[in-house]
Amino acid sequence: MLSTIADYTRLTKDMGKSLTQVAKQPDVSRETDYFLSHIGKVKTIDDFLKDYRLYSYAMKAYGLSDMTYAKAFMRKVLTEGVASKDAFANKLTDTRYRQFATAFNFAALGNKATQTTAATTGTATQYVTQTMEEKAGDQNEGLRLALYFTRKASTVTTAYQILADKALTQVVQTALGLPSTISAANIDAQAKMITDRIELTDFKDPAKVTKFVQRFAAMWDATQAQSNSATNPALVLIGGASASASMDTNMLTTLQNIRFNR
Repeated sequence: MLSTIADYTRLTKDMGKSLTQVAKQPDVSRETDYFLSHIGKVKTIDDFLKDYRLYSYAMKAYGLSDMTYAKAFMRKVLTEGVASKDAFANKLTDTRYRQFATAFNFAALGNKATQTTAATTGTATQYVTQTMEEKAGDQNEGLRLALYFTRKASTVTTAYQILADKALTQVVQTALGLPSTISAANIDAQAKMITDRIELTDFKDPAKVTKFVQRFAAMWDATQAQSNSATNPALVLIGGASASASMDTNMLTTLQNIRFNR
């Protein structure tokens, strides 16, 4: 029986304890110790990019691991900073680059950029959070998505921000019962489809975010259960069509109890 909601509730009930448990894990503790003891010695963007261990730690902390190879791109992000509305990071729809450039603000702070709270303990906290989400995803991808959405929801101000982030898009599409194939549609049409169904300002309200995530989790678990039943020959032979009908009924019952009101 899938239990994304149960696991989500368990982890988020005492987030501080959950994060502490991850932070104490040997691999996480080792990398964090290295980062905190060395990042303050970095004085330039070149220094930062040359120390792969530091740089990759920071990139993971801000959810940018898949862009670690793109040093020229990230150099531009860091060089231009965030002060000007025309800065490279500010022109990107994905807000993670702005967050990264803000945390490591070489453009404004120069050789003091790596001595701020955001660059040091703030980044370490981000790293531990990212690691917790990834480890959760090793067991249940839906749980990782739920945790990620909870963390990022309050920063969303436009539908385009959702569409620029694959994980946010997957959560929203799943919660709203939209097929992933709509991602092939015109971007403006996709944005309208989202804003027609969601008041984005609701994501500033933690209670409404929790309700939305619960709806996502219910949809995710039901979809995964149906998929597993459809592809398991034994279940198909034993349960036949009645199993699918029962699953549909269970899904509807769950969703009726987790309504996301606009």
